[in-house]
Amino acid sequence: SYKQAIAGARTVVWNGPMGIFETPAYAKGTFEVARAVAASGATSIVGGGDSASAVQQSGVAEKISHISTGGGASLEFLEGRALPGVAALTDK
Repeated sequence: SYKQAIAGARTVVWNGPMGIFETPAYAKGTFEVARAVAASGATSIVGGGDSASAVQQSGVAEKISHISTGGGASLEFLEGRALPGVAALTDK
């Protein structure tokens, strides 16, 4: 199951909720993933405003290693693409 996979991970990168969690009838999956990530003890990185909001609403934000509202930028960084803001800091 996904909970077992998350529990066995040393690093978890999560970008995007599991559906329209803003609607209570569809929130359970997203909140269960948030709780599983928080309980895993893994280094955990959550990217994206919706995911960040879901983690906050599930009450486990303090157990997540890093939360970023920049979902698209997080994915670009993982792809190895240059981020203009980071590039500007390293330019001489």
